Amino acid sequence: MAVRAIRGAVQVDADEREQVLEATAELVREVMRRNELTTDDVISVVFTATPDLTSEFPALAARKVGFADVPLMCATEIAVPHALPRVVRLMAHVETDRARADIQHVYLRGAQALRLDIAQ
Repeated sequence: MAVRAIRGAVQVDADEREQVLEATAELVREVMRRNELTTDDVISVVFTATPDLTSEFPALAARKVGFADVPLMCATEIAVPHALPRVVRLMAHVETDRARADIQHVYLRGAQALRLDIAQ
């Protein structure tokens, strides 16, 4: 069993609480599905949001989909002038038998443009 990091991001249509929660939950569920994980496999998750997203903590969405005892943290991305707006990112640290090359990084909605090289 190895410790691996999984990256992901989703762009939100507007800074509205329900949209942040729904998009983040979609991202979390998709990371889990594509990498065949359970919450027992997850060590921790760091969420970031661009400075234009302030209506809710992205980690709350993970709590609502079953991450009750997983350590979660939220932070703000640095305000880079040409950055894609309204983006929630995550980095999940997991225990898995998958090789690093087999990890599925997940970029949804407009966030696919962030990492065309690794987005699945």
